[in-house]
Amino acid sequence: MDIVDKDKRSLIMSRIRGTDTAPEKTVRSILHRLGFRYRLHVKDLPGKPDIVMRKYTTAIFVHGCFWHQHKDCIDGALPKSNTAFWKGKLNGNVERDLKNLALLRNGGWKVCVVWECELKDRGRLTQKLKDLFRAKLSTS
Repeated sequence: MDIVDKDKRSLIMSRIRGTDTAPEKTVRSILHRLGFRYRLHVKDLPGKPDIVMRKYTTAIFVHGCFWHQHKDCIDGALPKSNTAFWKGKLNGNVERDLKNLALLRNGGWKVCVVWECELKDRGRLTQKLKDLFRAKLSTS
């Protein structure tokens, strides 16, 4: 049973955005501070990656743990109500993610997925992004 009524739940869900989320902005800020420039939500690439750096043939996806079902993450748990609906919807997201990641990798792209829960430790996230571009940073 949901703890809010149907209209309130509808309002809450309508306010969830797919682009320019706080986690995306955080990752973009870190990349910018590291000296990188990028494009956002490039439509001609599979999955429309959140951040694209064509110069480095790198695509970065910033995934919400719930919406993309981050394994072993408490935020990736299925809701207790309407489980059949959510299971189908979220499994569809995961399958689409896997397909898009494979298409990008087969196209010669380096792909990085940043999970929402990784933003809790900014130092570790910054290091992850530095490691992704180690060669570029060592020549700067």
